Amino acid sequence: MASSTMKNQGNAADHAKNEANTAANKASEAMTHAGQAVSSAASAVGQKASDLASQVGQKASDLASQAGQAVSNAASAVGERADDAAGTVGATARSLADTVRRQGPHEGVLGQATSSVASGLDQAGRYIEDKQLSGMAEDVGGMIKSHPIPAVLIALGVGFLLGRSLRD
Repeated sequence: MASSTMKNQGNAADHAKNEANTAANKASEAMTHAGQAVSSAASAVGQKASDLASQVGQKASDLASQAGQAVSNAASAVGERADDAAGTVGATARSLADTVRRQGPHEGVLGQATSSVASGLDQAGRYIEDKQLSGMAEDVGGMIKSHPIPAVLIALGVGFLLGRSLRD
C-alpha cells in the first residue's frame, strides 16, 4: 500500500507538473498575444500621430502658400499703382513741355533755351511713360552695374547732403 500511495503521489506530482507546464505555456501564449496586441495598438497610435502630423504640416503649408499669394497680390497691386502714377507724371511732364513751347519766347537765346527745356521735359515725360517705375528701376540697376564707382560716389554725396540737412 505504501508503494501504491507513493505511486499515486508520484502520478499526482507528475500531473501537477504537467498542469503547471500547461498553465505556463498558456500564460506565455497570453503574454505573446498581449505583446502583439500592445504592439499593434502602438503601431496604430503611431500611424495616427504620423497622419495627424502630416495633416498639420499640409495645413501649415497651405496657409503659408495663401499668405504668400496674398502678399504677392498686394505687391503687384502696389506696383501697378506706382506704374500708373509714373505714367501720370510722364503725361504731366509732356503737357508741361507743350505749355512751355506755346507760352515761352520763340526767338533768340531765350527761344533756344525754351525749346531745349521743352524738349528735355518732353523726352523725360516719354521716358517715364514708356518705362514706368519698374523699367526705371531696371535702368538704374544697369547703370550702377556699368559704373559702380561713380554710383558709390553719388550715393555717398547724397547721403552726406541728407545727413547735413537732417542735422540742421
